[in-house]
Amino acid sequence: MKSIKVTDVGAIKNELNKYKKGKKLDIQTFNQAARLAWLGKIVMSPLDPEDSECRAWLVYAQPLQGMEASFVDIDDSLYELIHIVDAEQGQYLADIMRAGLTARAEELDALNRRDFYFGKFFRAGNAAAGESSSGN
Repeated sequence: MKSIKVTDVGAIKNELNKYKKGKKLDIQTFNQAARLAWLGKIVMSPLDPEDSECRAWLVYAQPLQGMEASFVDIDDSLYELIHIVDAEQGQYLADIMRAGLTARAEELDALNRRDFYFGKFFRAGNAAAGESSSGN
């Protein structure tokens, strides 16, 4: 088991402050995380919910499966770690996740209300009525 010697308290405090601030993801990694967020494939949690000054987020990316995996290109290294993301990028990811959830919910609601049969067989206007009356 590895141990950490507590000889320099200042160094330990500095290291903890780094974690409390979080880290910015590079542009490519953030864009991939944002795609996963839109699909609802990330899990986010505050780094330290009991510390009001700590605004960093823990972010875990769930691997894509099925059709999503064949269309969305994500670097496998994004899945291997729990990322500590700074407050700004964490908020953006939360907003993107919310937008994706809202968009998918609206699509599912529209699908639930859609009537495929009437859209196919009863076209708008007189064209459909004229076609059916000419056949008699």
